[in-house]
This record gives sequence, C-alpha cells and structure tokens, in this order.
Amino acid sequence: MKLKSRHRYEARARVAKALAHSSRLLMLDVLAEGEMCVGELTELVGGDQSTVSKHLAVLKQAGIIEDRKAGTKTFYRVKVCCLAKVWECVEAVLQQNLEEQQAAVGE
Repeated sequence: MKLKSRHRYEARARVAKALAHSSRLLMLDVLAEGEMCVGELTELVGGDQSTVSKHLAVLKQAGIIEDRKAGTKTFYRVKVCCLAKVWECVEAVLQQNLEEQQAAVGE
C-alpha cells in the first residue's frame, strides 16, 4: 500500500477540524442553500458576532467557504459542492451505529 505524504494527511486534518463543530456544520447547511452575511448567520446560530466570525474564518482558512464584499457587508457561500457526499457518509455511520446499539440491547 502506498501512503500519501505527511503533508497530505495534515491538510486533511485541517479540513476535518474545520468541520468538527456543530455551529459550523449548521452554518454550512444553510450556506449550501445560498450566501448569507455574518449578521444573518449570527441570528441563526444564536451566538455573538465575534464567535460566528471566528467560525467563518476557520471554514474559510480550510478552503470550505469563500466570501464576497458588498458595501459594508461580507457575504459567505460554500466554495466546494461535495459536502453533500460527506454528510451522506456521516449519516451512514450514524445509522450503522444506531443499528448496532439497537442490536446490542435486543431491539
């Protein structure tokens, strides 16, 4: 088996870490529907604007989202279209875990 370079695994880890927060996952779900500004995302997430901005910076640095300036507002959108496949995989793991847990308790 040929292993990929250490740099490749570190890059993958940065993307995985960016996805490893429930607020960022929520923001990605809504951004998949269309772009939004920080204020809209702050209202949706229910946090303060500085926290939402930090979450957006993490996603942007990982290359998952991009932004566009319009006057005084910054709008964010999903940069990659493959996230639906990631979520399908995550949901498949969750479903498998549930089935195993149900089998373990005899349901």
